[in-house]
Amino acid sequence: MNVRQQQDDLPLVLAMTGASGAVYSLRLLEVLLSAGREIHLSISPSGAAVLLQELQKKVALDRFDPLSLLSPAIADKAVSQIHYHHYQDFFAPIASGSFLTAGMVVCPCSGSTLSGIAHGTSSNLIQRAADVNLKERRPLILVPRETPLSLIHLDNMRAAALAGAVILPAMPGWYHGVQSVADLVDFVVARILDQLRIPHELMQRWGE
Repeated sequence: MNVRQQQDDLPLVLAMTGASGAVYSLRLLEVLLSAGREIHLSISPSGAAVLLQELQKKVALDRFDPLSLLSPAIADKAVSQIHYHHYQDFFAPIASGSFLTAGMVVCPCSGSTLSGIAHGTSSNLIQRAADVNLKERRPLILVPRETPLSLIHLDNMRAAALAGAVILPAMPGWYHGVQSVADLVDFVVARILDQLRIPHELMQRWGE
């Protein structure tokens, strides 16, 4: 088995936090599950609030049910691929560098989560898991969705980037034959998948 195959067999970590743009994280989760990837999922309280407000998805953080987040067709097929961890559970496997993963995505990434990651505070499982990915030199992709950006936001992004994170703002392009909002969502999800080196056909690439 080569390194690429080994990476493909490793799980991915996905965290949903309290920035606007829950549609990006849900679409990313569905695509990753459809690709057969094993996902370790954690959702912050603010992330759950945004899921409810923007997508009418009511998620119980203490009693998580995949059907509350995914359509029955997807959830029934992929329920075994999702490993949910409460955001305060520091005994979750993703809190340790000895647990191997292929990388982590925080989508959307709130300003407070970005700050916690940039400064290594690890005040919850999401921040701790991100810290693990940085210290183990694994891919960490942060997807902020905020505008305008303050100097504090910019400094935190710079600090996180210097530590090894990829800062991938939810800024969709318009050059790929946009016909719907779904096309704009898929553009951002496609760029995340590119960073994870996961093949996809979500968008038409420049020059194609």
